[in-house]
Amino acid sequence: MHIEIDQDICIGAGQCAMTAPNVFTQDDDGFSTLLPGMEDGGGDPLVREAARACPVHAITVKEPTG
Repeated sequence: MHIEIDQDICIGAGQCAMTAPNVFTQDDDGFSTLLPGMEDGGGDPLVREAARACPVHAITVKEPTG
């Protein structure tokens, strides 16, 4: 899986970091970011739930193709 955060629409609600704290965090400005090395979610089962919890749908979880 591949996780992307659209920084242009993120409002820093922090729902992702609360839902999947092993994958997401917030930067110094309060906006969501991935922890280093967690671009693939690290197998965390809460990644998709964290994406659904985002109030502005700034998180996209993509499955690898082919």
